[in-house]
Amino acid sequence: MMTHDSFNVSEEVVRAFESANNTRLEVIKAGDAGAALNQAILSKENPLADAFFGVDNTFLGRALENDLFVPYNAQGLDAVPEKFQLDPQHRVTPIDYGDVCLNYDKSFFKEKSLAPPASLEDLIKPEYKGLTVVENPATSSPGLSFLITTVGHFGETGWEDYWRQLQANDVLVTDGWEDAYYGQFSGGSGKGSRPIVVSYASSPPAEVYFAEPQPAEAPTAAVTGDETCFRQIEFAGVLRNAKNPELAQKLIDFMLSQTFQEDIPLQMFVFPVNPGATLPEVFVKYAAIPETPVDVSYEAINANREVWIERWTDVVLR
Repeated sequence: MMTHDSFNVSEEVVRAFESANNTRLEVIKAGDAGAALNQAILSKENPLADAFFGVDNTFLGRALENDLFVPYNAQGLDAVPEKFQLDPQHRVTPIDYGDVCLNYDKSFFKEKSLAPPASLEDLIKPEYKGLTVVENPATSSPGLSFLITTVGHFGETGWEDYWRQLQANDVLVTDGWEDAYYGQFSGGSGKGSRPIVVSYASSPPAEVYFAEPQPAEAPTAAVTGDETCFRQIEFAGVLRNAKNPELAQKLIDFMLSQTFQEDIPLQMFVFPVNPGATLPEVFVKYAAIPETPVDVSYEAINANREVWIERWTDVVLR
């Protein structure tokens, strides 16, 4: 299976698949999600793997345009809510989802007696000047998701103006999530001075889970108001021209099984698509799921992604 660098799964879960199917699973990590997809496209005539995991709705259009996957109606798909099933032909199968949202440092806002941000509009108010760090959408997956959030919320005619105001309010742009979160953000495990960052709705439970000792409450929180987040849905598919297509199908069935779905949260800090999967306590307690993430279709993203990035670059970096 080819995938991105952030893919993780417990060893015992891999062994369960291997022993059930009398096979060995080799995982090929091929860079970030965009790079892994590009590699799969370049090698599609003679694929390097049988299955691919990790294409999300920001790049799904590109994968389908390039005819990477063969249709497969996976076992267990009937338990998955329709909202995650973006391809009616089932060339890809939804496996997990996660929301890209603003996160804030709770202690900063408490100490300053300032209300934490509740909307995208808050970030351009004078009292929030110089507080926010975001990622470049040309080089970062959460950065691209946040750009799409602003397009979805402010519309085609309003989003550039919003970014102009954000820039005037001293927004900081970094190339990637790691530098933004660990280098510039002040909350939790961040070592920087900015109390607002573009991250994930599952970052607060991660802060609790990885802390030694674990705190009673998360040091950070996600902003999950209407149209403040973008929902990334990750898919898996059987690669066209795969050498072992039947095993690839079995792997996708397995990824929808209770065993794999319940392993997802603490391995990749995203949510399983099967609502029947039991979530770990740290997720139940500290993760907030946005009720109304921004609604931008994968087709609209595919048609406009490069243009949006170019326009964003002109407004923010030039």
